[in-house]
Amino acid sequence: MTIYADNAATTCMSPAAISTMERYMESCYGNPSSLHSLGQRAAEALQSAREEIAACLGCRPAEVYFTSGGSEADNQAILSAARNGGKKGKKHIISTAFEHHAVLHTLGKLEKEGFTVELLPVGETGTVSAQQVAEAIREDTCLVTVMFANNEIGSVLPVAEIGAVCREKGVVFHTDAVQAAGHLPIDVEAQHIDMLSLSAHKFHGPKGVGALYVRKGVRVSSLIEGGAQERGKRAGTENVPGIMGMAAALTEACSHMEENARRVSALRDRLIEGLKPIPHSILNGDPVNRLPGTVSFCFEGIEGESLLLMLDEKGICASSGSACTSGSLDPSHVLLAIGRPHEIAHGSLRLSLCEYTTEEEVEYMIREVPRVVEYLRNMSPLWRDKVSGKKEFILK
Repeated sequence: MTIYADNAATTCMSPAAISTMERYMESCYGNPSSLHSLGQRAAEALQSAREEIAACLGCRPAEVYFTSGGSEADNQAILSAARNGGKKGKKHIISTAFEHHAVLHTLGKLEKEGFTVELLPVGETGTVSAQQVAEAIREDTCLVTVMFANNEIGSVLPVAEIGAVCREKGVVFHTDAVQAAGHLPIDVEAQHIDMLSLSAHKFHGPKGVGALYVRKGVRVSSLIEGGAQERGKRAGTENVPGIMGMAAALTEACSHMEENARRVSALRDRLIEGLKPIPHSILNGDPVNRLPGTVSFCFEGIEGESLLLMLDEKGICASSGSACTSGSLDPSHVLLAIGRPHEIAHGSLRLSLCEYTTEEEVEYMIREVPRVVEYLRNMSPLWRDKVSGKKEFILK
């Protein structure tokens, strides 16, 4: 038995996305920039995909730009807004301490260019308030970039309220919606979002394809030079089958969002309740306002890597946090940001579900995770010292 519980890292492709891509790989292989009929058919396909994605985001098709994924979209949005602000002497940027590294590393690059980056604290539940953002905005603030939902602990942030503050103050607002797109309602107009990043493989689309929404009137510069594709903002021949697969997957996800969220949230809550009785453990993230499928726990007295390997032997595919940093021995910056001590942060587990997850799979995880945790603790000299009273427990 294999249970896939790592949907926050990537999802399997939906039948709709696969069949759409196959169709366009076979019959629509022209270059969208070519003037002949095959090229123009490809260009028309791209426009239809742009229209589908725009309908899911509540924006105009001309405000959608195709990218290679969420990381590229984050980079392009942040660098564009910062450099636009820099030309006007505005070099202050506001973000949060637990953003994805695609955001944090880009901000680090800008710091080396003379920008000031202010990372707001997120508190134990993993969120920031619109008031925090309002109080941090200065005369020289050129950008606020706050994620829609956290990729490791699942907390959903108040983007509409933050967007309203930014719009009132005249500051560009970007949100990394990679974890939210296809899972949470998005309306960029109603939520006052100026730029938004998404990635197809998080909602059952293909890897290597994403999109950046840019509100009309917000200037965006190109990261990749060499051609006039994407209205001169992203050089390189477009991946037509991948883009069409992304549009099909997002349209399907948005069409069934309410029913999927209701069902997956019930499975998530059952899994949380099933794992809570494990002694000396703690749930990470907002207990209520969280992504439908994300469950994150820390277990005292174990190492996350050992936990993942043993769960894999049991047929459970899970993670300890972001797949982008799985090779790092350092504890998760997200868990440190919400106040978890290093020792506790090392013992983390993220189980992320989707609409294909079954009740039987959830019950299996509820049985097996506590057994693996107990087995690993019994092997640990540190755990024995805690049980004997030589060392104190951190999680009571």
